[in-house]
Amino acid sequence: MSETKDEMILRGLKENNLKNIDLNIPKGKIIVFTGVSGSGKSSVVFDTIAQESRRQMTLNYPHYVRYQMPRYERPQADLMQNLSPVVVVEQRQVMGNSRSTVGTYMDINPLIRVLFSRIGKPSIGTANDFSSQSTFGRCPECTGYGEVITPDVNKLVDFEKSLREYAVRFKPLSPSGWQGRWMITGGLFDPDIPIKDYSEEKLQLFLYGPKDGETVYMPFHTKNGPQPHVWDGLLPRFRRLYINRDITKLRGVTEEDVFAVTTRTLCPTCQGSGLNPKVLECKINGLNIAEYYQLELIDLLEELKKIDDPMGKSVAGQVIPQVQQLIDLGLGYLSLSRTMETLSGGEAQRVKIARHLGSSLNNMTYIFDEPSAGLHPEEVDMLIEMMKRIKAQHNTVIVIEHDLSVIKEADEIVEMGPGAGTGGGEIVYQGSLAGLKHSKAATSLSHQIQINEKPRKINRYFTVKNAKHNNLKNITVDIPKNVLVAVCGVSGSGKSSLMLGAFKEQYPEVIVVEQGSIGISSRSTLATYMGIMDDIRAIFAKETGQPAGLFSFNSIGACPVCEGKGILQPDVAFADPITVTCEACDGMRYSEKALSFRYQGKNIVEILDLTIDEALDYFQIPKIIKRVNMLKEVGLGYLTLGQTTSSLSGGELQRLKLASHLQKEGQIYILDEPSLGLHTKDNDKLLDVFQKLVERGNSVIIIEHNLDFIAASDWVIELGPGGGKQGGEVIFEGKPEELLQVKTPTSKWLSHDLVSK
Repeated sequence: MSETKDEMILRGLKENNLKNIDLNIPKGKIIVFTGVSGSGKSSVVFDTIAQESRRQMTLNYPHYVRYQMPRYERPQADLMQNLSPVVVVEQRQVMGNSRSTVGTYMDINPLIRVLFSRIGKPSIGTANDFSSQSTFGRCPECTGYGEVITPDVNKLVDFEKSLREYAVRFKPLSPSGWQGRWMITGGLFDPDIPIKDYSEEKLQLFLYGPKDGETVYMPFHTKNGPQPHVWDGLLPRFRRLYINRDITKLRGVTEEDVFAVTTRTLCPTCQGSGLNPKVLECKINGLNIAEYYQLELIDLLEELKKIDDPMGKSVAGQVIPQVQQLIDLGLGYLSLSRTMETLSGGEAQRVKIARHLGSSLNNMTYIFDEPSAGLHPEEVDMLIEMMKRIKAQHNTVIVIEHDLSVIKEADEIVEMGPGAGTGGGEIVYQGSLAGLKHSKAATSLSHQIQINEKPRKINRYFTVKNAKHNNLKNITVDIPKNVLVAVCGVSGSGKSSLMLGAFKEQYPEVIVVEQGSIGISSRSTLATYMGIMDDIRAIFAKETGQPAGLFSFNSIGACPVCEGKGILQPDVAFADPITVTCEACDGMRYSEKALSFRYQGKNIVEILDLTIDEALDYFQIPKIIKRVNMLKEVGLGYLTLGQTTSSLSGGELQRLKLASHLQKEGQIYILDEPSLGLHTKDNDKLLDVFQKLVERGNSVIIIEHNLDFIAASDWVIELGPGGGKQGGEVIFEGKPEELLQVKTPTSKWLSHDLVSK
């Protein structure tokens, strides 16, 4: 009986590609799930264990409370017993608005405000008065944003075009929106001549509105005939509707849309803090609250320790452990004011970890999704110690991971596979580290790094001059063209500031393939994302004489019962939500009529069920073959044409994004941690893609910690030596072999277990 309590019992798991598997997971241990990309790791860990634990946790609340909480469906499994409450720390970026910072996310800022309200001199008032979102605390100039946003007339208007030709570049004010249509039909402005040909008087009226004290009306056409409407000028209208309001609450407009046609400058009144200058006069040991927020965490810790006022000491004592936690996770170079959206995937995940580590709860299950992502090998040891600390507090740690140094620390290893997609979903190995060596698992503990001894010759360079972005110390760097370049360094050393900041500004034509989702719905498939679905529908239309829309489940071809979703989610009131396969179309999304037509012996569903590998043999149309081949090139041959993009792993998404750019030649590519989500067995496939890209005349630059990728490159640039203030300098630039002759954080790890090519 006691044994039962010590392990989670899972039977008949069938989520996604899982093939009716059984699994016992010991509690109070570190369990690593590994296996090639798409093998079923997330299906077990997130879609089954985490989902069911969360579902059962919500059952403890009354119905009316549960109705307000996220609702979880029971995973497809025969039996799930002895689960414990879960804390899930995913790779996914922390969602939130542009004001969300490390300090707000960690709930440290409210304590800092309390600290200043209690012991700051001169005394201001309550803690709330130190917030940029309070009436007193916010800066009168920028209303708490810290930036002054002004419309840029040259970004907003293309003076070479007419109104009808979309001279106004901002969508809601262009002909596609009612305001743009009104400008065209109102009779005040000629919609068919370029804006540059307007008279001086007409141009002033169009851009800035009537002179002070005057009002100009323009008829607005409604169902009841023309109605007079005040014309206030393009720039005043834009300012009123899109700057002086909370953009996040406007439908159909994002902050990015607004920022694309505006200029953002640091607010001169509050110096970017968003706070009233009166608030900034209040100080503790010579520093105001904005300066506290901007201190690197290592320096903030010293300031907090200096406080000797009894009341202040009590408040500081609550802040110090949280700040120390972030420092212990290698984030001492961050500040409380650093916005969450600017953190890398690895940094964001460690901030999430720090938030949970303050808990004294035990007998929990902590689930980590590739926690080594974004970490330099130098920092992985620190991560391992943190996981051991969680385990020592009588918790279970489940980790999805490919990093061998993390795998070697596991008490138990579960390898999924043997392949990916339909070729995976089984347990290839479960047991100790020792047993893994003699199993059929893809994970090899004797993996050796191969150094590139014959790098390509370098003839030309991109030059980044005097880069000062973030922590960069006025550096000038030559980055070779038409070769594979690896940019490395510890977290916070300045890699992203150099490549995604300074380099991108000087070379805006660069193609950047970053981590993260591609912002598409559950109806988006590989075929639609790669732009071949229209061609497939056109083939069917030509072959059958039917409209192309009949072969779309988003159009007239949709199953009439489920409206093209393939599933039904009946309203079950207070019960757990359930998803049932639509019986009318058997989950195929299409109407009977659409499925009755065939091309080369297959209906539309059977074609979408083809894997990428199978599709290459099936189609003869050059455009389709070219696009499908790009997916094969990035190692996604096992996925089907109809697979929804929302179901892909992080590593698969990034390779899909890369595939969509592969047709281009003579380009500059920057890839942000392309090894994310990849098993070591998959590394060679992606390296082959990079080498082919370079051979086609492209320049490929990877921001990477993975030693296999660094060793295989033609040129290495290392930033450092540390993070934050201790970083921002180039500490090495040269061939991979030359890196071994110097002492840097990367060369130290690259020297281990090398085998020459």
